[in-house]
Amino acid sequence: MALILICVVGVVVLVVGLVRMKQLRDRREAAEFSIDAEELRSLLTEAKVRVFDVRQPLDLLAHSEIIPGATRISPSEVLENVGLIPKESDVVIYCTCPSEKTSRSILHKARELQFSRVKFLRGGLDGWKAKGYPVEPYLTPFHLDTAK
Repeated sequence: MALILICVVGVVVLVVGLVRMKQLRDRREAAEFSIDAEELRSLLTEAKVRVFDVRQPLDLLAHSEIIPGATRISPSEVLENVGLIPKESDVVIYCTCPSEKTSRSILHKARELQFSRVKFLRGGLDGWKAKGYPVEPYLTPFHLDTAK
């Protein structure tokens, strides 16, 4: 019985440790590979960055607006062909996931392929709008990718 208790405690400690390591990695990643809305706004006024909207199609359908000057690319397209993002330019990607899940997955893929100039927008489109920065309607037709 004591052996079972020790094993259970060991597993719990291991799981808590792994969760904590992931949290620390996410925090470190956010500090190193993200940009806030103010920084992005400044870079956009200097035309020193390319911006890509990588929101899921249903998110785009619900909020059909985009940061002015941003290019829309669906997450599935980018994950299948990360070359759609220029390697030689400073790039900021954004989504609307509360934890920037879509942006982070694309960032991870780009980093695996040695893209060193890609960052994600902390707070995504909502963070941008919360600062009162402009958005424009997104009127280009797109696919919902529901078959995948």
